[in-house]
Amino acid sequence: MPKMISSLLAAAARTTLDLVLPIYCVGCGRQGGIICPACVSFLAPLEQPFCEFCADPGVAGLCRNCRNRRQGSAAQLSGIRSPFLLEGLLREAIHCFKYRNYRVAAPLLGRLMASYLLDNPLPGEVLVPVPLHDKRVRERGYNQAELLAAEIGSITGLPVAKGLLARTRNTAPQVRTVDRSLRQANMAGALVHRANLPGTACILVDDVCTTGSTLIACGEALVAAGASEVWALTLARETLASARPLP
Repeated sequence: MPKMISSLLAAAARTTLDLVLPIYCVGCGRQGGIICPACVSFLAPLEQPFCEFCADPGVAGLCRNCRNRRQGSAAQLSGIRSPFLLEGLLREAIHCFKYRNYRVAAPLLGRLMASYLLDNPLPGEVLVPVPLHDKRVRERGYNQAELLAAEIGSITGLPVAKGLLARTRNTAPQVRTVDRSLRQANMAGALVHRANLPGTACILVDDVCTTGSTLIACGEALVAAGASEVWALTLARETLASARPLP
């Protein structure tokens, strides 16, 4: 059986199981959702102070890395915002969402992001999910950023520009390193735009921000497409001091 067909059949099987198997809260084990209503209250919010550009926690103004990165691709992104820290229950929920085929977690996680966006508006006319390479989509069966963007769009009314950005090569997973320079090198030239957006303000959507390298690369591609402004919204923010790959 050709490898691509095998991958597609495996993805379809995972989708079927995902729809029929019960889902349990990663906090208390209660059936019904990846994080039950009671456990949502235990999520750690990202609170001030944080870097005004990359949202690195515990920093007033600009962090050292962002001060050193005043020019270049960082200038293509207005800033990054996240409602939560990548800790505890949320770390486990995102791991299940990305790597255990818990796509049914998307409605709750997307609602959390939409709620934050409604309370903390960002300039934006369109939601742009961060793309995965086609090979990784076939392996996983879905792009988690697209699922989150769809949920956010359904609540906020913002359109989703699915497929606007594309990865030109299958980069190594960013979770394998937290070194900023290696992440930047990993993403160099890996993203292109497939359509133009003259004068459009965009909000990038992804699940986690660690160094911001992927988001900055996406911002650069969107500005090249004519975007007037680009902000990034992720569900969770990880600090470099405590960063570790998702289990």
